[in-house]
Amino acid sequence: MWSYTLRRLLATIPTLLAVITACYFLVHAAPGGPFDSDKQVSAAVLANLQAKYHLDLPPWQQYLFYLNNVIHGDLGASFRYADWSVNDLVAAALPVSLSIGGLSMLISFFVGVAMGTAAALRQNSAADYGVMLVGNLGSVFPSFVIGPVLVLVFALWLHWLPAGGWDDFKPAFMIMPVALLTFINVATIARVMRGSLIEVMHSNFIRTARAKGLPTRIVVLRHALKPALLPVISVLSPLAISSITAALVTETVFSIPGLGKLIVNGAGNRDYTLVLGLVVLITVLAVTLNLIVDLAYAALDPKIRY
Repeated sequence: MWSYTLRRLLATIPTLLAVITACYFLVHAAPGGPFDSDKQVSAAVLANLQAKYHLDLPPWQQYLFYLNNVIHGDLGASFRYADWSVNDLVAAALPVSLSIGGLSMLISFFVGVAMGTAAALRQNSAADYGVMLVGNLGSVFPSFVIGPVLVLVFALWLHWLPAGGWDDFKPAFMIMPVALLTFINVATIARVMRGSLIEVMHSNFIRTARAKGLPTRIVVLRHALKPALLPVISVLSPLAISSITAALVTETVFSIPGLGKLIVNGAGNRDYTLVLGLVVLITVLAVTLNLIVDLAYAALDPKIRY
């Protein structure tokens, strides 16, 4: 297991290098620049700005300079946020996104597994139809539709919650964004858990357990739950990454100062270092989550050997 983990960690190096290289040249190939604005600056000021941020160097030298900084943990200075480095911006926004995304994933896992289990054990019942209805609604309606509806109902009509904003992790400002991401994730987890548990419950070893006279509760908890969780674990990593993508909409709708808002602002402002720094961060998160999922597979199924 340790050798497998080490190999996976070493394999992230060429992955990160390929992602950084591709995104670097794609961002720099886009039309416009970080200092293009409605108010034109003089040629002397523009030359000083380009020299400050090493934009006067050839592209390959700029790339090597940026890569050297990344290796040393420096994501560079932001072009549009004065006196702020990308490290500072990420350090301020990352806890916000992690708190919302992490809490929603935690709730989604337990709620989705419980709903999927109830639906699988009561096929073609009201509980089964309800779970499938929630799954279909969560898959059909995108976050940019559900978010404004939540604001309309709970903020404007009922006045129970603030319409948006952020106030130092106060629960009132977290409820609606967490609920939005949870609803979307539960829709997937519940459907996957339902289908997986139905398949496991028809396996031979489950028939053997029932033939020995074990009650349904023991059969499900001790014998069926672990193998049924394998497909659920496999979708957790893509769901976590999609939650970061959904944050582009969620944090914009609810005016949350997280990574999603930084990505939108960085792309709109042609802030090269900010966009690249966020790409590096998201790539590291994706690789880490995939590694955790692979290790969780081995913990749930002893037959798996790396």
